[in-house]
Amino acid sequence: MSVHTPIKKITTHVLHAMKQRGEKISMLTAYDYSMARILDAAGVDVLLVGDSASNVMAGHATTLPITLDHMIYHASSVVRAVDRALVVVDLPFGSYQGNSKNALEATIRIMKESGGHAVKLEGGAEVKESISRILSAGVPVMGHLGLIPQSIYKFGTYTVRAKEDEEADKLKQDALMLEELGCFAIVLEKIPASLAAEVAKLVSIPVIGIGAGGQVDGQVLVTHDMLGITKDFQPRFLRRYLELFQEMENATRNYINDVKTGDFPNDKEQY
Repeated sequence: MSVHTPIKKITTHVLHAMKQRGEKISMLTAYDYSMARILDAAGVDVLLVGDSASNVMAGHATTLPITLDHMIYHASSVVRAVDRALVVVDLPFGSYQGNSKNALEATIRIMKESGGHAVKLEGGAEVKESISRILSAGVPVMGHLGLIPQSIYKFGTYTVRAKEDEEADKLKQDALMLEELGCFAIVLEKIPASLAAEVAKLVSIPVIGIGAGGQVDGQVLVTHDMLGITKDFQPRFLRRYLELFQEMENATRNYINDVKTGDFPNDKEQY
């Protein structure tokens, strides 16, 4: 039985309406055409072309190495697959921090060359100018607070953020600022559930959580983690809906065996 409203096309306006009526928002990552086509057909609301592609697609230890050209390549692949979902594209590290002109130029390239519907960038007051400049061009912006992976070398760890009052207060101020600037939604990553619930009530825009408890307006996971394609990443917030690493490894072993023994192809599998 479907638990989401049948909507032909998800827009930022639709997401806002979903929050207003208390309908949860589903969001997953996508980096290629084939996977995006499956996720969109299943009815996911938002597809995030995340800079996590740096980790799961390219094998880097952090999100920092991925370039703007890489992001445009992944985003254009996803956009070609999608009929229903809103496609949000991460601005990669170095494309918006400290220079709002660069931020706008990077955003325009993403929108023109990939066909994405919105961009996401990490941080609060530190990136205020970049957010304002992007919004002034009419591009929807999703914020991202809490654990911000592009700043991993500053924090030195992927531990839970905003457990202390000072950081929690700043996060709430940043969330209000993002709403006031005109962001259409905010991702909260790896913060205490009670703080995330407070932020979701504080702002009128949708709040999407990852490791931020269940009292927010929606959830996002990295698809490769959710499907069990990655096997070494085991945070508390991750629920694996499949164990595809093992299943795909087994299928590959069966294929190799069938080739080696001459079982594949059989009489029906040739011309």
